[in-house]
Amino acid sequence: MYCQNDANQMTFEDFYLPFGGRLRSDNRWVLLAKQIPWEKVEREYAALFVDRDTGRKAKPARLALGALIVKERLGVTDREAVEQIRENPYLQYFLGFAEYQDEAPFDPSLMTHFRKRFDKEALAKINEAIVLAAREASQQEISEQDDLPKDPPAGNHGKLLVDATCTPADISYPTDVKLLNEAREKTEEMIDVMHGPFIGDRSKPRTYRQKARRDYMAIVKQKRPGARKIRKAIRKQLGYLRRNLQTITKMASEGLLKRLSKRLYRLLLVTGELYRQQLWMYQNRIHRIEDRLISLHQPHVRPIVRGKAGHPVEFGAKISVSLVDGFSFVDTVRWDAFNESGDLIGQIQAYHRRFGCYPESVHADRIYRTRANRRYCQDHGIRLSGPPLGRPKAVTDSNQMELKQARRQQRQDELDRIPIEGKFGQGKRRFTLNRIMAKLAETSETVILVSFIVMNLERILAQILLCLFVLCRRLALSFTAVVSSFRSSLQHLQPHRPADVQRC
Repeated sequence: MYCQNDANQMTFEDFYLPFGGRLRSDNRWVLLAKQIPWEKVEREYAALFVDRDTGRKAKPARLALGALIVKERLGVTDREAVEQIRENPYLQYFLGFAEYQDEAPFDPSLMTHFRKRFDKEALAKINEAIVLAAREASQQEISEQDDLPKDPPAGNHGKLLVDATCTPADISYPTDVKLLNEAREKTEEMIDVMHGPFIGDRSKPRTYRQKARRDYMAIVKQKRPGARKIRKAIRKQLGYLRRNLQTITKMASEGLLKRLSKRLYRLLLVTGELYRQQLWMYQNRIHRIEDRLISLHQPHVRPIVRGKAGHPVEFGAKISVSLVDGFSFVDTVRWDAFNESGDLIGQIQAYHRRFGCYPESVHADRIYRTRANRRYCQDHGIRLSGPPLGRPKAVTDSNQMELKQARRQQRQDELDRIPIEGKFGQGKRRFTLNRIMAKLAETSETVILVSFIVMNLERILAQILLCLFVLCRRLALSFTAVVSSFRSSLQHLQPHRPADVQRC
C-alpha cells in the first residue's frame, strides 16, 4: 500500500533541526576526534616551520591532518571533501572549529600543501601514538574488569604479522611505443613555446608531427602486432624524438631555453633520460634497464614484479607492513623493487620498541624464511612460522604424534596470517590504496600513510561501538531482571482469593 504525500515542501525557516542545535556525543566523528593525539600532531607540524614570526599565518595542524583523514575516510576528491566539511557540523568539530560556519574553511588547492607538509616519518609517529594510546586504554579496561596486574609479564608475548604489497599509481599501462610517442608530443610543445617570439620572422623547425602521428596510430590500431612491427615502430619514434631533441639543443644555445615553464623544463629532463634508456634497450635488443622510466609525469614510479594472477607487474610504491592485534604499521615505503625479507629484523626490533617485549611468534610467507631471519628469531626465542629447513622427517611410530602436531601448528600459523591479507584488501577496496591519485612522490607517500591511519581509526571506532553495544545489552538485561523481580514481588503481595471468587 502506498499513501500519496504532498509534494509541497515547507519553507526553509520552518525546517526542523534535531538535538536542540547541539551535537551528539556518540557521533562517529566526535568519537574519532578523541582518539587522535592532537598535541603530538601539533608538535610534529610546528617543527616544519622555521620562521614563525613572518609570512602568512598557516592553517592549524588539526585542520590540515583532519582534512586528509576526512578525504580518505569518505573516499572523495579534494573539492568534494571541502564541500563536505562546509556542510557538516560534525566534520567541523572534528577539525577543531569552535562553532559552525557555513563557508568553506580553505581552498581545495591547499590539500596538496597539506600532503606535502606531513612526510612519512611524521605520519608514522602519529600512527604509532594513536595505536599505543588505544592499546593502553584497552589493556587498562581489561585489567580493571578482571583485577589483573597492569605490568605485562616477562617474556615474549603477542603475534607479529608481516607482509609487503604494491600500491599502484594512477598511470596507464606503459609501453615503449606509447612512451616515445608521448615524449615526442611534449618536445613538439616545447619547440612551439621556444619558437613563439619568432612567428613571422623565421620558419619553425621541422618536426614531422603529422607523419609521426600516422606511424604511431598505424601500430596501436593493430590488435596483436608482431615483435618486428613493434621494433620498427620504436625505431621510427626514436628518430622523431632524436630530431626534436637536437632542435631543442640548438634553440637552447640561442638562449631560448628560459622561455620554458618549470613544468616543461622538468619534462625536458625526463624526456632526455627516457630517450637514452629506450635507445640503449633498442640497440641491445633487451627490455630491461636499471631505474627504467615508465611515466613522464611521474618519473619516480617503477615497475614492481609481483607475480600475482592477473597482475604480474604493478606500477607504484612497494610497502612493507606489520600487523599487531589488528593495528597496522607501515615500516617501509620505497619506489624501487626490494626484497621484503630484509625488513623482518627491523620490524621485530620496532615491535620491541613499541611494546617493550619481543613477539612470541612471527607469521610471514616463504620469502621471509631466510637463514639470517631464522637465526635471529631463534636467538630471541621467537617462533617463525613455516616448516623447518631440510628434508621432512620420516614418519615413525615414535614421532607420529609430534609430526602431526607440527603440521597442525603450521596450518594454524597460515590461518593466523590471513588478517594482514585482509588488511591489504580493505585498503585497496574500501580506501584508495588500489589507485594513488597523487602525482608527486612525497604526496603519494602521505596518501599511503593516511590510509593506514584511517584503517586503524576504523578499528578503534569499531571497538568503541562494540563496547557501547555490550554496555547497553548489560543494562537492558539488568533492567529486565529488575522488572521481573518487581513483578514477582507484586504477585506475592496480592491477597489470596477464594476459589469461587476466582471462578466468578
